[in-house]
Amino acid sequence: LQNEAPEVMTFPEPSHGLLQRQKRDWIIPPINCPENQQGPFPRRLAKIKSNKNKETKVFYSITGQGADTYPVGVFIVERETGWLKVTKPLDREKMDKYILYSHAVSANGQSVEDPMEIIITVTDQNDNWPVFTEEVFTGYIEENAKPGTSVMTINATDADDAINVNNGIIGYSILSEEPQSREQMFTIDPVKGIISVIGTGLDRETTPNYTLIIQAADQEGTGLTNTATAIVEVTDANDNPPIFDPTMYEGTVKENEVGTFVTRLHVKDLDEQDSPAWRAVYRIKSGDPDGDFGITTDPKNNDGILRTAKGLDYESKNRYNLVVTVENAVPFTVPLPLSTATVLVVVGDVNEAPVFLPPVKRVEVREDLPVGHQVTSYTAQDPDQDQRQKITYRMGSDPAGWLAIDPESGIVTVAQALDRESVHAINSIYKAIILAMDSGSPDATGTGTLLLLLEDVNDNGPTPEPRSFDVCSRQPEEQTLSIVDKDLPPHTYPFHAALVHGSGVYWTVTVAGQDKLVLRLMKELEPGEYSVFLQLADAQGKAQVTLVRARVCNCKGPAQNCELQDF
Repeated sequence: LQNEAPEVMTFPEPSHGLLQRQKRDWIIPPINCPENQQGPFPRRLAKIKSNKNKETKVFYSITGQGADTYPVGVFIVERETGWLKVTKPLDREKMDKYILYSHAVSANGQSVEDPMEIIITVTDQNDNWPVFTEEVFTGYIEENAKPGTSVMTINATDADDAINVNNGIIGYSILSEEPQSREQMFTIDPVKGIISVIGTGLDRETTPNYTLIIQAADQEGTGLTNTATAIVEVTDANDNPPIFDPTMYEGTVKENEVGTFVTRLHVKDLDEQDSPAWRAVYRIKSGDPDGDFGITTDPKNNDGILRTAKGLDYESKNRYNLVVTVENAVPFTVPLPLSTATVLVVVGDVNEAPVFLPPVKRVEVREDLPVGHQVTSYTAQDPDQDQRQKITYRMGSDPAGWLAIDPESGIVTVAQALDRESVHAINSIYKAIILAMDSGSPDATGTGTLLLLLEDVNDNGPTPEPRSFDVCSRQPEEQTLSIVDKDLPPHTYPFHAALVHGSGVYWTVTVAGQDKLVLRLMKELEPGEYSVFLQLADAQGKAQVTLVRARVCNCKGPAQNCELQDF
């Protein structure tokens, strides 16, 4: 036993004759009691003695843990002899120490000693097996991991004493490793329980997992044992390249179609399916300098789907030879070659509509161009050079019906008189649509826009606005009218005004400013309606006579509310 207790424990002498326990320079060693003793019980531990027994009869008792408090009755003392006894086997794992107090009294119950503290230490016996914290431990390690790489930590506990003795100190070891390899792949730290890689060549594709039987033994690996299972899952590293199978493909696609499926490329990859190391990434290495194609990855089966990214032009290029490479979504962990495939893409010809050059044609013409006169020649070209088709022309949109086109030559002529001032000419521009139809089956139609920029001619005389007014017969107000000319300068102002057909007898006219005229009634007229013949001429002498109606009312000054009864 460690720290063996004295056979006899004598009460110390009190200080100053006081019964209360004082601070002393003595230390009573603990009593060591092994756990799991077989008996017989009660079993003596030590004898308590008081020196006062020379003076009087002394009786002994104990209090505290294991005596009169939980767990009660583990320890007893013989009242007259002072023998301290244990009544049953102790279990260190339930309680490793008991603190008792011994008492000495005389026959009349008077204390003859201060209470003495007694510590009973339960010493350990190796009676507990190691217990793993898990029945099955699972760890993960990437394939091709280098020796020394940690996988996981195994933990076990032991309820025995690991401080004063080694009964609770656990040592770890690997009993077996399945499947077996030429060399052991894993080792375990006997103290820390860390499983790490010791061998080389971990390969998920060959051995995806290992099963280890781990032993935990107490007394630092030499005592009681227990076992648990450790599963090591080998995770995928990108150590296998995707490989095209087959390596040659062919597809056909019609020209001008964007996003059209061309062909499907297949690869094989030994890495774990659906992992980044398995996911294929396709790239067009050569044969597509203008980016006419694109490849996406089918998430279900890892195929590469080749589609057109632009509309292809058969007439420019009818065959493509693409070289495609494939990698993974994550880099290779070891140097690996890239697999390549070739794809022949054949572009199919389709009947394309004729194309006008330019698509919008502007032509300047005088608005007085005579009927039948040629305006312009507007023709289209057929992109389908190999088909040798015939093109015919017709008018598609001609709002005013001013134009005609020769169906064979595409020559545009005047069908009706042009008029820059017409509502069909917006800002002096007349818009017509020309159609060009090829002879394909089915035929295709192209459109061109013809814009006629109409040059103004002096074909409109100036006119007054408004063309009627009211005026009083007495002290009449002068009437200001606007001068309107649909032509453009220089076929407009300065304007000239005159009164004709006898209108100058009663009226006078003068031009005011750039586009105004002033009429004045010079003689009093009887109420009634009168005609004023007004001739206006523009700067080029283009003249026009306009009838303006004047209603003379029986009033004075400004004409307001001129009614019929005033006439």
